[in-house]
Amino acid sequence: MEDLSCCPVLCRLTPLLLLIQLLTGGSLEEFSVLGPSDPIVAVLGGDAVLSCRVFPAMNAEDMELRWFRSKFSEAVFIYQNREEQSEQQMGCYAGRASLVRDLLSQGEAAILIRQVQVSDNGLYTCFFRKGDFHKEASLELKLAGVGSAPEMRITGPEEDGVRVLCTVSGWFPKPQVQWRDGSGEKFLAFSDHTQDAEGLFSVEAALVVRDRSVGNVTCSVLNPVLGQEKAMAIFIPEPFFPQASPWKVAFLVSLTVLMLLVLGAGCYIRREHSIKLREMEEKRHLWQAKEEARQTKEKALQDKAELQAQLNWRKDVYLAASTWKPEASFSETSVFKGLST
Repeated sequence: MEDLSCCPVLCRLTPLLLLIQLLTGGSLEEFSVLGPSDPIVAVLGGDAVLSCRVFPAMNAEDMELRWFRSKFSEAVFIYQNREEQSEQQMGCYAGRASLVRDLLSQGEAAILIRQVQVSDNGLYTCFFRKGDFHKEASLELKLAGVGSAPEMRITGPEEDGVRVLCTVSGWFPKPQVQWRDGSGEKFLAFSDHTQDAEGLFSVEAALVVRDRSVGNVTCSVLNPVLGQEKAMAIFIPEPFFPQASPWKVAFLVSLTVLMLLVLGAGCYIRREHSIKLREMEEKRHLWQAKEEARQTKEKALQDKAELQAQLNWRKDVYLAASTWKPEASFSETSVFKGLST
């Protein structure tokens, strides 16, 4: 059995480890616990043997032995005072877990779990205690179950092909589903899985076959732990494929032409819009240039008028000044003449 396969290796290592312990001054009252390095594989519904051993080999009938799950209190099996103790044992293991007594005198603690189920899958710890000294080791129990063979059926035409459905149930762990054609070529497909109350997997995988020349398609289901596979093939007759309708072809052609016309119209409208925008931009620039020229001309005329007004004012001042000086001279002469008379 798988759990006892490591015995020859342990037997060969025992003298070497004992020598190392003696050389390092270790006490013979101390020990270590060894378990299998590889997981123990069991089939659902069958029996599983979990085994570990103390090193160096010694009679363990007077030791305390406990197998538990993730917590010390989650006891799968308890052996103490040379008797099996059921008070602290988990209810799901009552009546299913028992000790293989013939091996205990050789320092090996092997328990038999009957009718293993999905909840038994996982890690276990083997615990030995002698007086105040104790050691433990862990191991993994991997459960696997091969369920029903694939059931295949054609569910009808879909899009431009035929839809084929493959269903299985009662597998553990989740199986791998693969589709192949008659030549062994693999198809890419999607699958949906569910778990029932017992933890078993059901899978539903669908495939749409579009190639009329495929003929047979095979649905294979593989258990990744056991490496066991179940497969089923189905033949797809050519009449099952949807026939191409002339109306459908005409519709596709008309739709393509319509899309091209819409695309062309869109390009034309976009081009005309761009031309109009460019013309409006040119007109705006021309109007701005004319407006700037008009403002420049008005400013020049205004400056010219202001300059002419300034010149006229200066001219009037000058003329006024020229007219006033002679009059003043004439008056003074008249006054002098009057005084002298």
